[in-house]
Amino acid sequence: MKKTVQIFSMLLIALTVMVSCKKDTDPADKDFFVGTYNGTVSYRSGETTINSSDGKVTVSKVGETYNFYFGNNIPDITGVKFEKTGDNSYVSIGSGLTGISIDASTLKMLVSKDGQTWTANCTR
Repeated sequence: MKKTVQIFSMLLIALTVMVSCKKDTDPADKDFFVGTYNGTVSYRSGETTINSSDGKVTVSKVGETYNFYFGNNIPDITGVKFEKTGDNSYVSIGSGLTGISIDASTLKMLVSKDGQTWTANCTR
């Protein structure tokens, strides 16, 4: 009986340790750069130019792509895909939407597409 109690106690301790130890999760797996960034933004299309030193960019994720919503009457950029480059830093990939680098605290952007140019130098 004493040996059975000892084995049961060891199994209970082992089970407690296995349940209490969480698997380390990379912050990138939690979409850590979704949110609002503030800083300098600009937009140019033909004769239209918009500059703002107190602009904001809100980043959201839909499926596997990201959307960038600007204030100040600047058109949004949607459907951007990213590739990891280093520790929790990402750069945009794909046709016409390259030039965006982002991490948990910084958003830098220089995107030219269809005669339009967006720039951003933002932090949060």
